[in-house]
Amino acid sequence: MSKNLLLTIAVIGGTGKEGKGLAYRWAQAGYHIIIGSRTADRAKAAAEELNQLLGADIVQGMDNGAAAQAADMLVLTVPYSAHASTLEMLKDAAQGKILVDVTVPLVPPKVTKVQMPKAGSAAQEAQSILGENVHVVSAFQNISHEHLMSDEPIDCDVLVTGKGKAARLEVLKLVEAAGMRGVDAGVLENSVVAEGLTSLLIYINKQHGVKSSGIRITGIQW
Repeated sequence: MSKNLLLTIAVIGGTGKEGKGLAYRWAQAGYHIIIGSRTADRAKAAAEELNQLLGADIVQGMDNGAAAQAADMLVLTVPYSAHASTLEMLKDAAQGKILVDVTVPLVPPKVTKVQMPKAGSAAQEAQSILGENVHVVSAFQNISHEHLMSDEPIDCDVLVTGKGKAARLEVLKLVEAAGMRGVDAGVLENSVVAEGLTSLLIYINKQHGVKSSGIRITGIQW
C-alpha cells in the first residue's frame, strides 16, 4: 500500500500529538498527507514541523474544511469535546468517503474510567451524524503517540471496526503502512471495546509508570 502514492489523507485535528504521529508514519510510507486544523496557520505550522522531520516538503496544512474537501480519506483525531461539532462541519465534504475515527470518549478528570456516550461509542456517534453515505471506521485508539513519532517497530496491534468489510480492508492497509499489525474486529458496534480499552491502558500506564502500553491479539497465524 505504500505504493499507492496518489491517495490523499486529511488528518483532521492533526496538530495534536496522535494526529501528527499518524501523519508522520503515513508520509514516510508515501501517502500524500494534509494536516487539518481549525485555523490554516496552525495546520501549516504542524505540516512544516513534520516536513523538517521528514527532510522533504511533502505534508500540507489547511483549515479542516479545505483539508476534508481535498482528501480521498479523512482521519479524525480531535479530542472528544470537539468530536460532534467537527463532524457537523465535515458532513458535506465526507460524503462518499471513508472517515477513520480515532476519537476516544474520555471525560476528564476521570480518564481511567470507561465512560461511553449514549450512542454506544464515539464512532457510532460519528456514523449517526455523518449519515449512511459515509463509511465510518474506528481504529488507532490504543496506540501511544510516543510509538508513532519514533522510527522503531511498534509492538502493538490495532483493532479495526467499521461499516463494511471493504472499508475496513482499506484502513487495514493504513495500519500496515504505519508499521503495525491490524486486526479486522468486525462491525462498527464493536468499536465500543477498542475505545473503552484506552481508559484501561491509561490506568495500566499509571500503575506501572510507563507511557505506552498496548495490546496484542494472540492465537492467530500471521
